[in-house]
Amino acid sequence: MATLGIDFGTSNSAAGYAVDGQTRLVALERGEQTLPTAVFFDFDSRKTLYGRPANAALVAGDEGRYMRALKSLLGTSLMREQRMLLNERQDFITIVARFLATLKARAEAESGLQFNTALSGRPVLFHSANAERNAQALVDLTECYHVAGFDAVKFMPEPEAAALASRAALQAGDLGLVIDIGGGTSDFTVFRHGADAGIDILASHGVRLGGTDFDRRLSLDHVMPFLGLGSDIRHAFGDQVHAAPRALFADLATWQKIPFLYAPDSRRAARDLAKHAVQPELLNRLVRVLEDELGHDLAFAVEAGKIAANDPNGTALPEINISLLETGLTVPLPAAMMWAGLADMADQVGEAALQAVAQAQVAPEDIDRLIFVGGSSLMAVIQGALTQRFPQADVHRGAALTGIVEGLALASETAF
Repeated sequence: MATLGIDFGTSNSAAGYAVDGQTRLVALERGEQTLPTAVFFDFDSRKTLYGRPANAALVAGDEGRYMRALKSLLGTSLMREQRMLLNERQDFITIVARFLATLKARAEAESGLQFNTALSGRPVLFHSANAERNAQALVDLTECYHVAGFDAVKFMPEPEAAALASRAALQAGDLGLVIDIGGGTSDFTVFRHGADAGIDILASHGVRLGGTDFDRRLSLDHVMPFLGLGSDIRHAFGDQVHAAPRALFADLATWQKIPFLYAPDSRRAARDLAKHAVQPELLNRLVRVLEDELGHDLAFAVEAGKIAANDPNGTALPEINISLLETGLTVPLPAAMMWAGLADMADQVGEAALQAVAQAQVAPEDIDRLIFVGGSSLMAVIQGALTQRFPQADVHRGAALTGIVEGLALASETAF
């Protein structure tokens, strides 16, 4: 029996283990060491799809229910809300547990080993602004692992795992700062490389802000106005108008809340807004998105636009393609515009990194190396905010999507 290291991420997940000090990452899909943290309940085949097949089913327009960013629900009351899926009443504890069980089964099939224990990554803080939710999130995730078939689970802060995997980037005595910007949280660890192969963790800090929050901001600023956000709604009686309520649009721009909008009350609210809208053609788009369950398609379009705007080698003008609303409809998203829209969030990330350094009782100029991990750490606006605050530090860009799981795999051999 062995221990499986699992990086259960908001957007992507990975797994690995160690044998005689050598780490091995699991190919969770053919030729891929990461698995999108996505689930699709296929209403026709009555099967549950995970990862890239789940994404493909959504893109293909298959009949079913798609879910992503499940990690962001940990610690909230939504985790234990039940709903009917494939003729079975399920809560999100069960849904997450079955995703984790899939990682376990695939790792066992590839390795020939049996994994009864797990070393799981975790954010430094699941909920940085709510201590009760933060504690409950760990309770929820622990239960998910037990339901998934693990006898025991231990947790390791994700940036500390990345620090362990990145120790070779430092010289003995150097100070490193891990900057882990994932889909749901931003986490930081200050560590010193020891004289031997070990490291000393000096401080870790985190904030609930990540890539899905960047997507949400871009969606609200650039896409939701095409569905009526900010437009005028006539009062049912009289000539007065008021702005369309923001709540529906805010939820539609939030990955983990999209599935909850495909309910009769949300669709009824959208139809009522369209009925009284000064510009009904905008609100009618909102009605169609909810009735045809196109919310995730819009979210993927925003994400694709974000990636294009962050590509330094891109040749075409970056844009968000929302032709699903109207043929040929696109929203320009040049890099400068995106950076300006996300600048305040990038500053929050930068200030949280400074807090981690302050907790470690070292000065910003003492940091020798910035180590970026997590998919959203690749964004230029994020890297700019960090290098501005630590101008003396060298930058190390490791394996953005596997840096954490490499550390978890390495630590898994001695975790139990």
